[in-house]
Amino acid sequence: MRHAEDVTFGGSGFDRGAEIRPDAQAVAAAEADPAASAVLIWRGKPLVTGAARDRLARLRLSHPVVAGAAPPRILLGREDGAPLFAVDISNWAPEGVDPAAIGGFVDLSEQVHPDIPEACFAELRQVMTRLTPHDAELAATARALMGWHASHRFCACCGAESVPAQAGWQRLCPSCGARHFPRTDPVVIMLVTRGNRALLGRAPVWPEGMYSCLAGFVEPGETLEAAVRREVFEEVGVRVGAVRYLASQPWPFPASLMIGMHGVAESEDIIRDPVEIEDAMWVTREDLSAAFAGRHPLIAPAREGAIARFLLRNWLADRLD
Repeated sequence: MRHAEDVTFGGSGFDRGAEIRPDAQAVAAAEADPAASAVLIWRGKPLVTGAARDRLARLRLSHPVVAGAAPPRILLGREDGAPLFAVDISNWAPEGVDPAAIGGFVDLSEQVHPDIPEACFAELRQVMTRLTPHDAELAATARALMGWHASHRFCACCGAESVPAQAGWQRLCPSCGARHFPRTDPVVIMLVTRGNRALLGRAPVWPEGMYSCLAGFVEPGETLEAAVRREVFEEVGVRVGAVRYLASQPWPFPASLMIGMHGVAESEDIIRDPVEIEDAMWVTREDLSAAFAGRHPLIAPAREGAIARFLLRNWLADRLD
């Protein structure tokens, strides 16, 4: 697709400064730079500001909350020539927070740190479409990296506790010397069509009425095309023939790369896997258009900002090329 990177979290041209990461002196100089700043993450939520929660907040490294944050401090890159870091303050425990509600599919709660009253921590899925492409990329990168560090503290080779390295872009095992890198899980998400209809399904945990494209993890030794055909057949029993790549989207919930594909169905009878799929149906362009306009009595489209919605909108507009 000519406009593939228009998708939420798409490439904004951010300078990640990857050449700095192996140079400990350069990283130390970046931390000492008086112009250096940081974005903050709390339990997966970025710190945002603005009345509409439409700007990713930055704080100087000298700010007490940043200075007191537990490691790692991750060098995201350079912004207007100045170093930009990410820090996690998940050790902060605000009052009146239900841990089970944090980071859920629908988390509308906001948390305000007493030392940062001008901003709040908000669920990224709720604010991602309000952020600029640049801020959205930064928030997604910071969230994914912090989540990886939190869930991969121990060496997969020997079990010893590993330590952050390369400005937060690696973990190093001091016991056996193994190096570990941030995890990204490839997921195919399929716009499957048959003439004037698209194949949509819904998972049991989704909000009432919400339908989206089918998706699934790519297995070892499998091409993207083969993964599309396997997942669609496993989930709804539909055979897919021709498959092509459309676009991709980093999806830091927690660490996926959503790979948008277009598949042409060779059959249409639906045999649903009841464990994975609560319902599936063929939807005409007319019905899907009504759903996007909020006029369909049964169907609500995929979440705003998700690549599924991006693919479906472009199919409606005949802009898949």
